[in-house]
Amino acid sequence: MTNTTHFGFKQVATEDKVNLVRGVFDSVAGQYDIMNDLMSLGIHRIWKRVAVQLSNVRKGEQVLDLAGGTGDLTTLFEKRVGPEGQIVLADINSEMLRTGRDRLIDRGLVGNIRYAQVNAECLPFEDNTFDCVCIAFGLRNVTDKDAALRSMHRVLKPGGRVIVLEFSHPVDKITEKVYDFYSFKLLPKIGKFVAKDEDSYRYLAESIRMHPKQDELKNMMENAGLERCEYFNMSQGIVAVHRGYKI
Repeated sequence: MTNTTHFGFKQVATEDKVNLVRGVFDSVAGQYDIMNDLMSLGIHRIWKRVAVQLSNVRKGEQVLDLAGGTGDLTTLFEKRVGPEGQIVLADINSEMLRTGRDRLIDRGLVGNIRYAQVNAECLPFEDNTFDCVCIAFGLRNVTDKDAALRSMHRVLKPGGRVIVLEFSHPVDKITEKVYDFYSFKLLPKIGKFVAKDEDSYRYLAESIRMHPKQDELKNMMENAGLERCEYFNMSQGIVAVHRGYKI
């Protein structure tokens, strides 16, 4: 019997999801930053800055920016770690990784950044490598989230922390109704108009609804071995930052 998982609201064969997600991000890579601004009305920049602040990354530290996309988080981390530290910008999607690399090089950020095409479920790094592992708006696209969280825990140094910035679930009914209308009625049309890709943005909206709720994700992080786990809601729970430590 074929194992299945969700791809948005659809059920697909588990082994097919990686390629389906890759197709989505191959399609939107060139317009990703523009669409982020439109999807969030520009607020995603604030969400990312809050996540970086909560990471408590300091000079000289080693950071893994998973699902790093076009490099927004890496840019913020680079200022914190300084020339003594290092960031690995990692993504499973080659088009997204190439876009991020080119953008960072254009900004002159070349000295302390490396790049890796990886699957978050089986990170190819040694145990106890990083002071911080951050994944922003990427965990919901991972097929086996539990495996990914265990892998993140493994590559953390003792005292290191995992930061998960992700679209989440509104904490009140009014916000939920407005958000549903925007996500399912307006967002796909914006995607069609700007990125010429309605289906990919419909998937993105559906993938958010299938993502674990705040308390469930906190429990998953604890089950993966992380401790002192907590989360911080932003924009009425539309987005949340989860943080956990390797003790």
